[in-house]
Order: sequence, then structure tokens, then C-alpha cells
Amino acid sequence: MPLEKNQEKSRWIAAFTIPFFLVVLMWIVRFVESVFGIDLGFLGVHPLHADGLPGILLSPFIHEGWKHLGANTVPFLVLGTALFYFYRELALKVLIFVWLMTGIWVWFGGRDAWHIGASGIIYGMASFLFFSGLIRKNNGLAALALVVVFLYGSLIWGAIPGFFPKQEHISWESHLGGLFSGLVIAFYYRHEGPQRKKYSWELEEESDEEDAYWENPDFS
Repeated sequence: MPLEKNQEKSRWIAAFTIPFFLVVLMWIVRFVESVFGIDLGFLGVHPLHADGLPGILLSPFIHEGWKHLGANTVPFLVLGTALFYFYRELALKVLIFVWLMTGIWVWFGGRDAWHIGASGIIYGMASFLFFSGLIRKNNGLAALALVVVFLYGSLIWGAIPGFFPKQEHISWESHLGGLFSGLVIAFYYRHEGPQRKKYSWELEEESDEEDAYWENPDFS
């Protein structure tokens, strides 16, 4: 039992490591901006402008202020840790694809403004965890999907243009891009990673169907 507990603890620590490292980088960037009085907003995504291309990679590290960064920190850590714990074989690929797809979406379809912040990545991870849990029909992952909805279901409103009429600075394009990328990636990787446990009677049925096929093959 102690060995199992240690293994479980190690898994959680490993799952927490990469999200924590990325959040630390975000805080370091914000600290540098604050201490030296500089604005790194030019490293965000500037749609359809060459100077905005680096933002596809860099914009999640840039935030408008401490409040903006603080609002993104907890959900990034929670969703990131869940992603790396439950989908450890796929997590890094999922994170990279969400990161890139969201940034590319914003660069092609966003308003003519500088888009910054990690919220698009947060939407992407939430979307992947939700849809992947449903697609796989795995009880544990479906339960995780429900937890994501319970904790972050209200995120959906941030992806609707004009829902926050008094907050024009909110990049709903990033939010929508994240939701879309998470859905696409959940579908793309549906056959990889954790799968629904198959029971003995299901395996027997598959074996019977395979035997029946080879007894009477259909070459049409």
C-alpha cells in the first residue's frame, strides 16, 4: 500500500510539473514588466500582421496585469494537471496542438488588435477534457468531464462575441479558438490514450464475430 501511495503521489507531482513551470514563466514575465516598467504586449498575436506571428507562441505568457494573470493561474494549473495526469501519454501533444491551433486561429480570424493571455489555452484544455471524456465513454473520464463542466462550464459565455459588451478588451476569438481546437484534438486522438474498459462478454462477442467472419468471409 505505501508503494502504491508513493507511485500515485509521484504521478500527481509529474502531472503538476509542466503546468507549474509554464505558470512560473508567466509570472516571471509579468514581474519583469512591472519592475522595469515595460509593456510586452507587442509579443501578442496581431491578426494578419507579420509582427503578430511570434505571438502564436509567445502571447500566452503575456498578460494585461496582475489581475489578468491571477485569473488565469488557477484554471491553468488545475486543467493542466488534470490533462497530464489522466492523459499522460498524450498530454504534451495535446497542449502543443491546442497552443498552436488557438494562436493560428486568432492570427487568421481575430480583430485588428493585440491578443494576449493564456485564456485560449485554458479554454482548449477544458474543451479537450470535456469532449474527450464523452467520446471515449470511459466512466472515470466522463466523471472528469462533468467536473470540468461544474468548475468551468461558465467559460462558454466568454467565447460568444458581444457577450461582454463593456469589456471589449476580452479576446473572445482566443476563447472560441481554444474551444474549437480542444474539440478537434479530442476527436483526432479518440483512439489513443486511456480507453473504456471492455468487459469479458464484449470481448467474447468480438471473438465470435471474428470467427464468424473467417468462416464466411465477404470479399465483395
